Amino acid sequence: MVEICDYEGSRYRTEFWEGQGREYEDRAERIALRKLLPPRGRRLIEIGAGYGRLADLYQSYEEVLLLDYALSQLRQARERLGDDRFRYIAADLYNMPLVDCCLDTVVLVRVMHHVQDPPTALNEIARILTPQGALVLEYANKRNLKAILRYLLRRQGWNPFTLQPVEFVPLNYDFHPAYMEARLQEAGFDLEEQLAVSSFRLPLLKRLIPASALARVDGLLQRPGAGLKLAPSLFLKARIDKRGSETPMESLFRCPLCGATPLKTLPAALVCVGCGRRWPIEGGIYNFKEPIIP
Repeated sequence: MVEICDYEGSRYRTEFWEGQGREYEDRAERIALRKLLPPRGRRLIEIGAGYGRLADLYQSYEEVLLLDYALSQLRQARERLGDDRFRYIAADLYNMPLVDCCLDTVVLVRVMHHVQDPPTALNEIARILTPQGALVLEYANKRNLKAILRYLLRRQGWNPFTLQPVEFVPLNYDFHPAYMEARLQEAGFDLEEQLAVSSFRLPLLKRLIPASALARVDGLLQRPGAGLKLAPSLFLKARIDKRGSETPMESLFRCPLCGATPLKTLPAALVCVGCGRRWPIEGGIYNFKEPIIP
């Protein structure tokens, strides 16, 4: 059975991002996303959205879905962002409660790092994307410059040049670029563009140079550095190559257990017309983690 990385109850916002010296990484990632995101669209989902750190980048989309496995993270996101343009979904990446061909764009940033089964995850993303829909994905690069130097100096046991992912702590993976590109191709994606991001993720540099200046230089080097693939973080944009047609905007949810659609909407739950399970709506969050058995 595939394990899922769960940030339920964690202080991810305050203990990892805010006030923790990662302003440079945040700025560099935003620069990369602005380059890769399609300029506008009907419906976008960010998978592993957490507390909604990047949600302000999606203003040109008619509707934005923020999906995370942790209810506590989604509650923080809703407190920050409100309900005007966003829907909040607690669900499993490997079996999302969404109908086929319902999304123009899928975004994953700092998520693939925790994915134990990339082929299954990418096939599920391919299912929910519209034909020629865009995937904007970030992954931790196993073959980064720091890892290569540590390996050559015999300060690191694992080989950064082998294709298999390395799990350096439980449910934390680094991926070789060739491995990720092969998995994307198998799932039906055509790679359009890649960027090398956070190339200056070194404590000394971050202490000496203001985050804004460091991020500007990072932004200038993201495209030129993509060919070398030595940065710790690699961003890419890919298009799904499949046939089909877009799902109407009013169609969105399906039962993640039996696959039936549509789900009947009640004031506090969505009800599956196939198996009868009720999926609760709690505080504005669609909770597809545990059904209410009728």
